[in-house]
Amino acid sequence: MDKLNNDENPLRKQILELGPLILFFIGNYFLGILWGTGILVIATVVSISISWLVDKKIPMMASFGCAAVVFFGLLTLIFDRDAALQTNSEIGVFLFIKIKPTVVSLIIGVGLIIADFLGYNPLKSIMSSGIKLSSKGWKSLTRLWILMFVSMALANEMAWRNLTTDDWVSFKAFGIPVLSIIFAILSIPVIRKYNLEDIKN
Repeated sequence: MDKLNNDENPLRKQILELGPLILFFIGNYFLGILWGTGILVIATVVSISISWLVDKKIPMMASFGCAAVVFFGLLTLIFDRDAALQTNSEIGVFLFIKIKPTVVSLIIGVGLIIADFLGYNPLKSIMSSGIKLSSKGWKSLTRLWILMFVSMALANEMAWRNLTTDDWVSFKAFGIPVLSIIFAILSIPVIRKYNLEDIKN
């Protein structure tokens, strides 16, 4: 029974990960980007706190994401309001919260590139409890993830520079998750090809 209670609940994990993003979308739709950003910051902190209280741990990626949301969200609330009021166009304003996905994706992507160059594989450290791959498999998966994060950064750059704030929020809430799903599907053949258990059989 204790083991069952301590096992990570996939549904709860998805709710905690996607909940703040959905609330951000709803807040922006009804109240505007500034309120939506405030809701996103608070919801993210609450989500990470619940993860800590329930699981007694916070994944490294979730911690990094929470810190980025709070940092860029507060910058938006402090500095972007006046800038937004001085222009009639919503394209290119609220800069800090809009560039957050670009900055975070590039940091992770560059980090994976450096780690791959140095012969260290952080994905193996993070994911090895769930999947067992050969060294070539981890390298291939890492390079696919590098491509994913670079693609996310480029997609976000094109989005915030050319879309209105409402359209960008829709892109962030639905476009980026869809891009993640696409790369998750692309990773399945890699995992199957280099899965150690399949190779042994």
